[in-house]
Amino acid sequence: MKVTREKLKELMATKLHKAGLTQEHADIVADVLVHADARGYHSHGAMRVEYYSERINKGGTNCNPNFNFQKTGPCTAIFDGDNAAGHVVAKLGMDEAIKMAKENGVAIVGMRRMGHSGALSYFVQQAAEQNLVALTLCQSDPMAVPYGGAEPYYGTNPIAFGAPGKNGENIIIDMATTVQAWGKVLDARSKNKPIEEGWAVDSNGQTTTDPFKVSSLLPIAGPKGYGLMMMVDILSGIMLNLPFGNKVTSMYHDLTEDRNLGQLHIVIDPECFTDLESFKENIAQTMQDLNNIKPATGFDKVYYPGQRSGIREKKANEEGIDIVDSIYEYLVSDVIHNNAYDHKGAFAK
Repeated sequence: MKVTREKLKELMATKLHKAGLTQEHADIVADVLVHADARGYHSHGAMRVEYYSERINKGGTNCNPNFNFQKTGPCTAIFDGDNAAGHVVAKLGMDEAIKMAKENGVAIVGMRRMGHSGALSYFVQQAAEQNLVALTLCQSDPMAVPYGGAEPYYGTNPIAFGAPGKNGENIIIDMATTVQAWGKVLDARSKNKPIEEGWAVDSNGQTTTDPFKVSSLLPIAGPKGYGLMMMVDILSGIMLNLPFGNKVTSMYHDLTEDRNLGQLHIVIDPECFTDLESFKENIAQTMQDLNNIKPATGFDKVYYPGQRSGIREKKANEEGIDIVDSIYEYLVSDVIHNNAYDHKGAFAK
């Protein structure tokens, strides 16, 4: 069914507030979630609310955190999130990174001890809307096999990039370092649909299209994706003195415990290198050039990275956001959670 962006945000914020978040933090989390649903990242949208609500309700998310922002240099800082909702920590961390980048030209802010932060595109969009270039990356719990391996070590370890263009048409890219994010498997489960070949393997290490048989995800482009996973884990885990690799806590193992995850924002002011208007003009030209490339057989058009998500968001803002009926029914119910996730494995089984 379709729900307006405003109504969906209200429903999610209400549920998260009832679970235990302050209204301010519930509103921030809901804003990140509705952003994901509007752009078609349903794996990081409303379908996550029940999981978050259960973790919040059971104490695995700190609802009254003591945030600590410490500058460690002219352009560097660490934001200790005290295991609050990751969406809140990542947003506030980006707010600080934007201030630092405007003052000094560049900012690198590491956020430590935080929960799952959802769609990273939200945070780089914060920077792009302020005429800044941004890169953010974060670690996640182990569910991807390393190239040549038969058991998981790294997480989906996503990366997002944003750059400002003309007239609000910004470049926004958000990608996992696995062929697909685990949330895409969850989305397929919620819709009882198969996943595509090459996304994941079963317990025997054989590729599977059954989302309920997934045992591990596969890295993008084999060894290249594997290398990117390691890079993300070093920058957002080891460098912030946090658990790393297969030591990262599982999303579902014990919802009463803190996650202690890490994330890193890198923000750059393009005016330190070039004229801002020229930069934005060249971003716009890049977009147009890519759209004008002759499409290959079977394709109607060449889209620049992130463009289709932007198109989906504009359509969703005008026509409403598609939500699975069962998720909507949960959001409008009085149920905080159904005790569905606690003490499950990495794949919620």
